[in-house]
Amino acid sequence: MDYAKAGVDIKKEEKSISAIKKVISESFSLRTGLGRPLTEIGHFSGLIEFGKYALALSTDGAGTKTIIAKRLEKYDTIGIDLVAMCVNDLLCNGVEPMAFVDYVVMDETDENFLAELGKGLLEGAKQANTVIIGGETATHPNMKDHEVNFDLAGTALGFVKKDHIITGKDIAVNDVVIGLKSSGIHSNGLSLARAVLLDGTEDEPILHELLTPTRIYVKPILNLLKFVPVKGMAHITGGGLLNLKRLTHYGVEIEMPEPHKIFNKIQEKGNVDLKEMYKTFNMGVGFTVIVSEDTVKETKDILGEHEVYELGVVTKENSISITNLDFTL
Repeated sequence: MDYAKAGVDIKKEEKSISAIKKVISESFSLRTGLGRPLTEIGHFSGLIEFGKYALALSTDGAGTKTIIAKRLEKYDTIGIDLVAMCVNDLLCNGVEPMAFVDYVVMDETDENFLAELGKGLLEGAKQANTVIIGGETATHPNMKDHEVNFDLAGTALGFVKKDHIITGKDIAVNDVVIGLKSSGIHSNGLSLARAVLLDGTEDEPILHELLTPTRIYVKPILNLLKFVPVKGMAHITGGGLLNLKRLTHYGVEIEMPEPHKIFNKIQEKGNVDLKEMYKTFNMGVGFTVIVSEDTVKETKDILGEHEVYELGVVTKENSISITNLDFTL
């Protein structure tokens, strides 16, 4: 089993994204001064000129984790995932999240569902120190025919001083990659996980494990940025460790920690190739920072109350080499 067979073909997605990117990039010339784009499409967030600051936007969803929530009829945590997916992406450019809006589509208006969803959104907002300033709900009756009768999307807004924007351009060979532990599967790869684990005989503990909320890294990372000149950051989401390639033309040589047990279950039950696992899931590392060698100790000390790993170093080769598993992505 692999991600494409489960219905998500990353290569096709990349080709499709390139098609729309080519068209919408023409809008970049429409603004000069305030609102002028400061980054190309493809970073973890999009940044625009706003005086001495840049404003940043990131939008995302909770993926097919909605199906897990539906099966358990448990909706009070998936809002955390929605906030997390957006604000963690903002962080990658050194951006502090400050506001969030959500979009909820459902087959019929359901007061109890929205109240439960709101609990997770509020908890996510607290963890990200971000206000939820509004949103949109829509009723689509035809969703009754689907496996899940609702879907979610969110957009986070943040700010950063223009001279503090982080893009990865300063990353150099021998810089060090630090990883922060994930809480579990987070919100990516659920289509493959469901195809493997949920065959009609699933037990409730596995469903609850899959529903574990995505970790929000805002507070520890913003604290780190006060003291350490971080060179690059990557939110390990769809595409797994390949997200590190979004930062630099260099590669990395790393040793990955023992993954969460849920990943072992997926690999073993689905006979999923190990490389495929690391190209699909976070495999225990939900966020990475790249720093100079001389700031590694300070970085680890500041992040000390969180589980962190010194994963490895930046290399000249444009590849991701996982040395303890003896393969390259």
